[in-house]
Amino acid sequence: MKKTYFLILTFLVCNQINAQLIKEKSIDVSVGLGYSFPFDDYDTDIYGSGFYLQGEYVLNVASWIGFRPYAGLILTKSVENKRLPSEYKSNANAFLVGGKARIKAPIPWVAPYIEVGIGASVGSFKTITPKTHIEESGVLAHIPFSIGLELGRKHNFDIAFTYYDHESAQQFSGAFAFGYSIPLDN
Repeated sequence: MKKTYFLILTFLVCNQINAQLIKEKSIDVSVGLGYSFPFDDYDTDIYGSGFYLQGEYVLNVASWIGFRPYAGLILTKSVENKRLPSEYKSNANAFLVGGKARIKAPIPWVAPYIEVGIGASVGSFKTITPKTHIEESGVLAHIPFSIGLELGRKHNFDIAFTYYDHESAQQFSGAFAFGYSIPLDN
């Protein structure tokens, strides 16, 4: 009986304690020019271009590391090249969701960073090259990877190259994106 009271009391006390693990919270919104490229290495220009949009809920643990659940959208359409047959394509039309970790150099005004994580894409992908013919749709796993710079006195602006490796579609999609961070009150 004493153990039960002790567990209930411990639960109530722990439930009231605010952990100081998360130092800062914010929302990041990024928009940019989206691209999709096949994994096949060719001297040709098989790629898609289009639109990219992403939102992240930022949970900074320290000035140099943070965790970022995200949701985004990539819409690309193959760019026609007169030197290639018109059936060669690299299209990506998907909703992206997942989580990333960002490690950055806490330098004033300009902070370089890298990100990596894991996620899922819901949509359709088309990769058609001389060696590959894949048309996938549904839910696909992806691995996000980004390099970029946080800019400004409060690092609230962002410029990044962000990519999503879609192994099952034999392509990677991504963007050159610009972002803005909106701080949230704790």
